Amino acid sequence: MRPGHRTALIIALVLGTVLLWLVLDSTGATNPIRDALTGIVSPLQLVFGRVFDPVTDQLEALRQGAELVRQNRDLRQQLAEAQSRLALLEEAQHENQDLRRQLEFKSIVPNYQLIAAEVLGRDPSQYLHYLVIDRGSNDGVRVGMPVITEAGLVGRISRVSSGSSQVMLLTDSQSAVNAYVQRSRATGVVQGTLGPDLSLEYVLRGETIVVGDVLLTSGVGGNFPRRLVIGQVAEVRQNDIEAHTSAVVVPAANLAELESVLILMNFEPDELLDEP
Repeated sequence: MRPGHRTALIIALVLGTVLLWLVLDSTGATNPIRDALTGIVSPLQLVFGRVFDPVTDQLEALRQGAELVRQNRDLRQQLAEAQSRLALLEEAQHENQDLRRQLEFKSIVPNYQLIAAEVLGRDPSQYLHYLVIDRGSNDGVRVGMPVITEAGLVGRISRVSSGSSQVMLLTDSQSAVNAYVQRSRATGVVQGTLGPDLSLEYVLRGETIVVGDVLLTSGVGGNFPRRLVIGQVAEVRQNDIEAHTSAVVVPAANLAELESVLILMNFEPDELLDEP
């Protein structure tokens, strides 16, 4: 007999024996044949259990592993969606706070005609300090108009297109603003330094300037209205040779992190900036 036929015959005999045992066992009656078959089937059950139980366990482990992977993927997706919703909510709250501050500021200065603008970008050059905003000539914006926040002066419009404008910041090297010290009324000129701070120059020696003094626009020269907050004195520099005192000034507005600004629409500067 061929090996393949022999194997098939053995399997058929085993299956037949098991089937016969199951039939006899289902009757529940005592039967010598059933008892004899039980003696044969029981070892087979043990052998099959030892062979197939590990396989069954492995298959179950694989199934559970696949289920865990699916659950992990679903949880990650749910977490990502929750984080996205939270980010949108926080951004909306931030925008609402900005709008609320702008509305409060408008109510404090009713004589100012203000429009809000969003910051679209910044000049990447370290030698030029500009912002690009989403308001232009279509909104009535003109070159020279002051740009502020509720905290203080930002700069002024230096270029206008139909849908956007460029803002020269106070920190630009071409920026110069006539100013006075609120406490002592000493006057000078606040200039850009291409750094985060400003420089107060041309204060006559003998005028009192101390750290913490607040600087406001004087209105002299007609380029800015009077009494806009510029910043606060951080350091006073005395020079025995020069006839003037200078100071380091920290801008009141956070120029590095501006997201929105206000344009002062009803102020006509005496000297308009030349558009590049």
